[in-house]
Amino acid sequence: MSTSVEISDVTRIREQSWFASLLANQALWVTVAVALICIATAIEQPDSFATKNNFHNITRNFAAIGIIAMGMTAVIITGGIDLSVGSVMALSAIVAARLLESGFDWYVGVAGGLMAGLVVGAINGALIAHIKLPPFVVTLGMLSIARSLAIVASDNRVIYQFGEGGDTFKWLGGGRLDLPWIDGDVLPLSNMFVVLVVMAVIMSIVLRTTSWGRYLFAIGGNEHAARLTGIPVDRIKIQVYMLAGFTAAIAGILSAGYGGSASNGMGKTYELYVIAATVIGGANLMGGKGSIYGAFIGAALIFLIRNSLIMFGVDANWYDLFVGLFIILAVLLERLRGRTRG
Repeated sequence: MSTSVEISDVTRIREQSWFASLLANQALWVTVAVALICIATAIEQPDSFATKNNFHNITRNFAAIGIIAMGMTAVIITGGIDLSVGSVMALSAIVAARLLESGFDWYVGVAGGLMAGLVVGAINGALIAHIKLPPFVVTLGMLSIARSLAIVASDNRVIYQFGEGGDTFKWLGGGRLDLPWIDGDVLPLSNMFVVLVVMAVIMSIVLRTTSWGRYLFAIGGNEHAARLTGIPVDRIKIQVYMLAGFTAAIAGILSAGYGGSASNGMGKTYELYVIAATVIGGANLMGGKGSIYGAFIGAALIFLIRNSLIMFGVDANWYDLFVGLFIILAVLLERLRGRTRG
């Protein structure tokens, strides 16, 4: 009799623990907020919001932020930060565009742009991991350095002549995938959104199932303990900053292809939106916590806010105010949950 009671108690405790963890999942509540905003806006503006074209526009517009947020999530999980991603985005796009302008084929331009992002990320990581400089200082400095390099590399002009490989380059960022829809119709998905979804799936699997992913959380949770257990902390820090540079480069190249031009002004203030997406999605700026889905849904939320404000006729200048409020609210909720657990 007592044994059955004990088993029942354990089962009840597990069910309560599962339910409590579900309610504490910030990404879940962000998903609920996204759903409520969609419902409210669709009811108010059914002819303009609840359309396939608007869906295509929203998913395309937040894809660049979402792609960079994939790399930023890995950085934040380790307890770091990267303020240079917007500038790296511009530099990578300019490098790719200059190579195309010089007569190289599209794949050479793409490879060059990706390499630029990896190199900047490696420099950030090396200064942080080996020289022990604060991530905030290093990446803040790189924000200015990469932006200046983009200006110099572009001769302070907009590049829109992509040579013979230009059509393919533009399709990479501006093309779309048409999925079968109701009554023989199609649902258009931008290439940028497809890349975002594929990256999100891959990185979610990596973070959840590989030792590398577990190492990120261990470093962010307690770096000293991670070193004592033999985790190659310095090497992994360099890798996550290279990943952040790589994702910023992907976003820059795709954005240049979509816009049909590369400008050294690309990506300005993107670091704010990327960090906002990861924090709103549940990442902890102190490290040790974060998820790819959280970054994905966080990016969706901040751009859905912009779209809804436009639909409701609200001045777009209020947009950054709402983004800032959501950042503060997300950090406040994390602090309150920490006190509750304590």
